This record gives sequence, structure tokens and C-alpha cells, in this order.
Amino acid sequence: MGMPIVIDARGVAADHPAVEAAFASLREADRVFSTYRPDSDVCRLNRGEITLSAAHPDVAQVLGLCADSTALTDGYFDVRGLLPRSAAEPDPVDPSGLVKGWAVQRAGAILDAAGVRAWCINAGGDVAVRGHPEPDEGWRVGIRHPLEHERVAAVVEVEDAAVATSGAYERGDHVRDPHTGLTPKGVLSVTILGRNLAIADAFATAVFARGRDGAAWAAGLHGYEAMVITTEQRVLTTAGFAAYRVA
Repeated sequence: MGMPIVIDARGVAADHPAVEAAFASLREADRVFSTYRPDSDVCRLNRGEITLSAAHPDVAQVLGLCADSTALTDGYFDVRGLLPRSAAEPDPVDPSGLVKGWAVQRAGAILDAAGVRAWCINAGGDVAVRGHPEPDEGWRVGIRHPLEHERVAAVVEVEDAAVATSGAYERGDHVRDPHTGLTPKGVLSVTILGRNLAIADAFATAVFARGRDGAAWAAGLHGYEAMVITTEQRVLTTAGFAAYRVA
């Protein structure tokens, strides 16, 4: 999906069958969901070449999760209607705001099933981890600074958790307020920390789409913590975020 993905699986060889299977799962997700590949199921669906029922079954599953996320975020996470199209084309879908996290969680489940007790999957800065990389230590995840790309804005230490960041520094102004179609104002990046990367991914997109109002909405999330960097470079965090922050 246009980004590097790194798997760090402790205690197993790089060519371990579970690691190979996890990468194969990620490649399959790219084949089905990539908005960069014209032959992907999502691109073919958006061009009207196939119906949802004819697409890979994972597409219906992911779009169902996207619909759930739309309801949870008062419509601020929305996969429809924001991509360029002609009048003759159906409303396009772009599940990128959730499917990356979903694909990483699926790859992690393969490692879990194989008995890998400590792993980290980094997909372009969105990270899911399990266990401890060293005894009595959690995984340390750096959150990229939205303006100074050689720096990190914060470092968190987590185990059995996920960290997702939404911003305009990788794909440009790709996030829109679904209610207005306009680029959100007042926010540079949003990081969400919680148990599931797919949900964290969707929440990060939704908080970013809310613009200046996003931080206040994020404060009401249950089981997920947030860090919002505003255009004034103020750092706003939810009450529980400090428990994970180490720098």
C-alpha cells in the first residue's frame, strides 16, 4: 500500500514459516485493497468492473468494519464519496484509514498462532506489538514529528498494544471532513494508542478529520488514548496517555 512494513519477531529466525506467512498475508491485503494497484479488488470495485459480492470476501468484511467505525465516530470516519469520480461512476470507497491496521492485526494473529510470544509490526509508522522485546521491558515506539521529520514528537512504551498516527506528511492532504469535504484545520497529527490497530487507525483518521474539535472528542474515547499536535505545535493528550509516554 505504498509503504514499508517491518516485522521484528523475537526468538525466531527471519525465515521462520510464521514470519513468511505473516508477510504473505500482508501482500494479499495489498493485492486486494491497494488504491495504487489498478488490478486490486478495491480499484476494480470503484470502477464498477465488479460488484461487492464478486470481490474478495475480505472486502465485505473490512467495509463492514468501516461502517461500524463510521457509526462510532459520528460519521467522521467515512470511506465513501471523497475521491475524484465522474458522474457515471459509483461512490468510490477508500478503506485505507482502517485496512492497514486490520491487515497488520491479521498478520500478528498468524505470529500468535505460531507461538511467537514477542513481536512488533511497523507499517509506515503504525505499529502493533505483542509481549516484551526484553525481560521486564515494553516495546518503545517513536511517534514521528509532523514538521521535523528527523525527530520524534514523543516515545511511548507499550505491550500488547497498537499505536496509529494520522497526518498529512505521508500522503498529503488525503483526510477530509466527510461532512464538508474540506481539509481539516488546526491539526498537524493525531496519534491513537489502544488494543487494536484497525480501530486505532480509524479513530486517528476521525480525530484528524474533526480538526480543532478532535482533541476534545478524543478525550471521551474508552480504552484508547490520544495525542494531538495542533498547527500551533501545542501537544494535547488524553488523561491516560502520560502513563505510556517515556520521552
